[in-house]
Order: sequence, then C-alpha cells, then structure tokens
Amino acid sequence: MLTKWCRAFPGLPEQVAEARHFVAALLEEWGCVDEGALVVGELAANAVRHSLSGKAGGWFLVVVGFGTDFVRIEVIDEGGESAPTVRDATSLEEGGRGLMLVAACAKDWGAKTLPQGSSVWADLLREGV
Repeated sequence: MLTKWCRAFPGLPEQVAEARHFVAALLEEWGCVDEGALVVGELAANAVRHSLSGKAGGWFLVVVGFGTDFVRIEVIDEGGESAPTVRDATSLEEGGRGLMLVAACAKDWGAKTLPQGSSVWADLLREGV
C-alpha cells in the first residue's frame, strides 16, 4: 500500500519549479531528491506545454506515493491531443527528450488516459535498497 501526498498547481510555466520544490521536500529522507525533481520537472513541463492544463484556468496535479522500496511520482493533467511518447533521440529538434530522461531515471514508467485527462508516472528506487 502506498502512502500518498498530492498537490494541485495552476497550469503555468513558473509552477513547474514549485512542483520540483514540493517533490524535493517530500524526498529529502529518501535519497532520490535529484531524480525526483528531474522527473516531476519534466512531467509537469509536459503537462503545461502539451495539454489543456497550460490553457487559461488550467491545472495539473502532482501525486507522490511511497512504497517500501520505491517512490511513484505521477502528474495528472487535463489531457491533450496526443498520448505522451518517447521521441527519437537522433531527432534534430531542440526539445522532446524529457520522457527519455524520465525513462533513464526510473525503474519503470507509464502513461494512461483518464476520463478527463491523462496521467504519466515514474517509479524511482529508494537509494540504498
């Protein structure tokens, strides 16, 4: 059973940093602060850029769930036109590598479509376990 903490954020670019601070504070004793901040930063930025969460009045939700040996970081947004996907690393585009970073940091990750949005999550292993 996961112990969960969550917080809703306005869908504004400057709120991505607030989401990183929220997750970093929760992970201080877990030892995966840097990875957690990177993961939530990428997922929150994607929510603001690529979903309805970034529109006027939009929001995104950050959920942090603690298991015995892992922590799950999830960002729920208001949905968009396409599902999150990892892009080709050889692409010459400036952006689009956020999910690749998430996948590299995480033990596992995934995305799912919700009735009124989408969810992207990543599981990080607890350091020293």
